[in-house]
Amino acid sequence: MEQPSQRVIRRPYLLAAGTAIALSVVLGLLVALRGEENNLIDLEWMEEVLEHRGAFGETVSLVFDFLGGGWFAILVVPIGVGVAFVFAHRPWSALDFVVASALAAGVCQLLKALFGRARPEQILVHLDNGSFPSGHTTNAAVVAVSLGLLLQRAWVWVLGMLYIVAMALSRTYLGAHWLTDTIGGALLGAGIALLVWCLLLRKLRLEPLGRGAA
Repeated sequence: MEQPSQRVIRRPYLLAAGTAIALSVVLGLLVALRGEENNLIDLEWMEEVLEHRGAFGETVSLVFDFLGGGWFAILVVPIGVGVAFVFAHRPWSALDFVVASALAAGVCQLLKALFGRARPEQILVHLDNGSFPSGHTTNAAVVAVSLGLLLQRAWVWVLGMLYIVAMALSRTYLGAHWLTDTIGGALLGAGIALLVWCLLLRKLRLEPLGRGAA
């Protein structure tokens, strides 16, 4: 049975998770209600992107496009990381990562269908589903935050945050998403990663490296 002290410890993290997810949904509602012509931050950012496009930037962005989407992100990364945790005798960490990844992908697709936001006209890749939130950025955030929480290492957090920013920049660089799409995706992925971690925290604290977790 969960101790009262454990519930107290989890409470602020659950609040943070719920807030991040709620902010993502609210942001989606705002951009949908305002219409593209009134989302000045998105329009101005896209103008900056178009001014700085070049072959090198497109190549780097296409690498991130591969890393953050499709079969690689949906299957290879969750399964690979899950197997690595199992070999490290951390089955609950494996479950956490796989569940968070799958849940984030599912909720992201649900929100895409709900908001049905059109992608920028200057898109350089072939995509036909909704623009908000960014699936690639959602995936980057859930990977970064989940690994940061599970591994409890400062360098993992630093690399993870850099990965999220790089993924967000690459999505707008390719014209695959508006800036607010990437912000919404980052909030959604981080919130879901934190939520799943909270729900499994009692089991995770029994594993190696998990005993010292908050």
